[in-house]
Amino acid sequence: MSQRILRQIRQAVRSGNYDMTRHAIDEMAEDNLSIFDVEHAVLSGTITKTELDDWRGVRYTIIGLSQDKVIEVGVVGRFTETDIYLIITVYQVTD
Repeated sequence: MSQRILRQIRQAVRSGNYDMTRHAIDEMAEDNLSIFDVEHAVLSGTITKTELDDWRGVRYTIIGLSQDKVIEVGVVGRFTETDIYLIITVYQVTD
């Protein structure tokens, strides 16, 4: 199941069928990440957490590498009722 969802999320990113919340954009800037880092993390990462407790939809956390393949990036998102993948927050993974 998670592999199917991951393929669906990656397809949304590849086709540009995604959006970001203001919060995600702010967090991306705060951690000095670019949109390319976020996209690369989704395309290279794995789903590490699935949250079922949000009435708006299931949230998926993906951890992957930034574009330079050095920084681990977390991307939390969900599909909207119109099948757009909405990135809710982005963060640099720290130990």
